[in-house]
Amino acid sequence: MRRSRFIVIEGLIGVGKTTLCRILQRRYRARLILEPCDENPFLASFYADQERFAFPAQMFYLATRFAQQMQVAQTDLFTDVVVADYIYDKDRLFAEQTLSARELALYDRFADLLSGGVPNPDFVLFLDAPTRVIQERISRRAIAAEQVIEDGYLDSLRERYYALWERYDRSPVYVLDTTEIDYTADPEARTRMLDLVEGWMEGRPVDWAPPPYRASAPEQLALFG
Repeated sequence: MRRSRFIVIEGLIGVGKTTLCRILQRRYRARLILEPCDENPFLASFYADQERFAFPAQMFYLATRFAQQMQVAQTDLFTDVVVADYIYDKDRLFAEQTLSARELALYDRFADLLSGGVPNPDFVLFLDAPTRVIQERISRRAIAAEQVIEDGYLDSLRERYYALWERYDRSPVYVLDTTEIDYTADPEARTRMLDLVEGWMEGRPVDWAPPPYRASAPEQLALFG
C-alpha cells in the first residue's frame, strides 16, 4: 500500500507551529492534523485552576489525539503528505507536568491500552524560541485562556520536550530557533522554510538546515536553557 509522508511540526505555545503547518498544507495540499485545543471543554478551566481540571483536560486530549493518529495511520490514496502540529508522545509530557501521582497512574492505565498502532513521522521539526519571545507572541495573539501562562510553566515544558528528544529514536528530530524568522509576514522567510522542509522530505537538506538534535544536543539546548 502507498504510504503518505507524515511530517510533525512541534513547539511550545505561540512559537509558530500551526502557522507553519498551514503553510505546508497549502504548498502540498496536505491533510492537516491540528491539536484539538479549541475543542477541549476543560481548557479554559484548566488554565484558571490546574489542580482541579488537569485530569479531565488531559484525558480529553489523550482520547482525541489517539483518534487523530488512527486517521493518519489509514492509507489515503489522494493525499501525498500529512502534516500535524503535535507529536503523539507529547501527551504524556503534559500529563507528567500537570497530574498528581495518583492521576498519572490512572492516566497511564488508559494510555497503555491505546499505545498500539500510532504511526511514526518521517521527521519532527521542533520550533523553539526564548521564553520572553514566546510570551510576547502569546500576548500579541491575545487568546484569553493563554494570558495566564507563566514563564515557569513554559520553561518546565521546554525541559520535558528536550528530555523527550534525548530518548526519542523513532524518527529524526530537528530543532530550529524561530526568534528571527517571521514566516507569517515575510514571503522570503516563508520560502526559506518551505525549502528547509522540502529538503528533508527529499533527502537533500539545504545548507543551513540544522542537524539532527541528538547529534548536537548540548549546543542547541544552550540556546534556550
